[in-house]
Amino acid sequence: MQEKLWLYRALRIHNNTFGRLFWLAVALLTLMSCTPHVKDSTLGRILDEGVIKVGSVYGRTTYYNGATSAEGFEYELAVGFADYLGVKLEVYPYYDFGEVIAQLDENRVDLVAANITMTDKRRQKYKFGPAYQELNFELIYKKGQNRPRNIEQLDGELMIIANDLYREPLEYAAATADNVNWSETSDKDIEELLEMVSNDELDYTISDSNILAVARRRFPNLGIGFSLTDTLQIAWLMNKQTDDSLRAALLDYFGSMQSSGKLAALEDKYFGHVRTFDFVDTRAFMRAVNTKLPEYREMFEAHAGELDWRLLAAMAYQESHWDPDAVSPTGVRGMMMLTRGTAKDMGVDKRTDAEQSISGGARYFASLLRRIPERIQEPDRIWMAMAAYNVGLGHLEDARRITESLGYNPDLWIDVKQHLPLLRQKRYYQFTRFGYARGDEAVNYVDNIRRYYDSLLWLEQQETLPTIPDELLDEPDETPIPLETAQILETDN
Repeated sequence: MQEKLWLYRALRIHNNTFGRLFWLAVALLTLMSCTPHVKDSTLGRILDEGVIKVGSVYGRTTYYNGATSAEGFEYELAVGFADYLGVKLEVYPYYDFGEVIAQLDENRVDLVAANITMTDKRRQKYKFGPAYQELNFELIYKKGQNRPRNIEQLDGELMIIANDLYREPLEYAAATADNVNWSETSDKDIEELLEMVSNDELDYTISDSNILAVARRRFPNLGIGFSLTDTLQIAWLMNKQTDDSLRAALLDYFGSMQSSGKLAALEDKYFGHVRTFDFVDTRAFMRAVNTKLPEYREMFEAHAGELDWRLLAAMAYQESHWDPDAVSPTGVRGMMMLTRGTAKDMGVDKRTDAEQSISGGARYFASLLRRIPERIQEPDRIWMAMAAYNVGLGHLEDARRITESLGYNPDLWIDVKQHLPLLRQKRYYQFTRFGYARGDEAVNYVDNIRRYYDSLLWLEQQETLPTIPDELLDEPDETPIPLETAQILETDN
């Protein structure tokens, strides 16, 4: 095993000439000294071919075609693994979990990355890589209807996706109940079933907590009845006959992703802004999209510059709920809530003039973006500039210095957002340049805007908005949605 790992590491691509020559020499020596079967291992074949083939399933948490390129949490993890090995990535996405599993069974893909939970039944047939995230399976109903608190209280039509990912949790929960009936569909995906529940076309369905966290921003009237499972771990799936060389590489890769903070950063990119859910706020936002946004949309489009106008609109909603006459207790006012000083610097004569405020706010935000260090990558640059819009660039830099002093990466938003709230604590802010600040509010500010922006991206694609009646009473969030990174440990199979 150690020989295989040395060979794997030796063949990785390094950035400098000396490194390439050194590792090439190590690779040659390793090839000559290791046992004959090393080169014929799964990892050896992948490295020799220069390609790793990854199967996945279309979906917002797995793989989908974005505006300019492929996107998805699982997809980006797969890109990282291919880069880690120094090979080309080939992704084979399918519309159904059963289809991609068939490809794995026939050895047409090396592994499957598709939000797959580790269950005892799957462990018997397949081999898993290390767990990297956790989730629950939830029974979903529409808020305002009678909430079922266990499987015996179901009183209506239950439909699930026709594959083992959804069937197994339901069979587990129904094992101790009488007369639990459901139907299964291969013609719809989970987001379609969730939309059907939202629109009163279906009484119940089942969703994993990752997908639900994203979907509730679009369908805020979805409620959680109860959890069907205890917390389950997610990992990549491999054929049972796959030798341990690929698993060892996966363990090494995910371990490095976790220790470097890159796994947490990627999880934050896709799920960080939807960890919490506010029904009332989401409902109000979606109504404002219908009633207020049309009046100001052209202004956002005209003044966004290189920014996505929907991001600018999301900022404005967070600032003022698209109210040009909004005034805060601290004296900032207008659509983009500009201070007197900022308005003067941006040439804004009347802060309550919607177009002047949008123009000034956009130019001010662009100036903050330019002042964020160039080494900070997107989207972290945007989130940090956004935090600076709220709390001030000086306070953001103080938070970045605190982040670095505590051993974290000041160039990653996931690390900085954890330390911004420390600006409220005297033992930290007394040693900063700009002193006390409400850093926790800046974190909430960014998370809210990210949710609004995400919703605007989705709503742009819809012909009609989900129905959310005025008389629908709010219910408390019944079950928290866990979106936790699992400890990277080698799994037993």
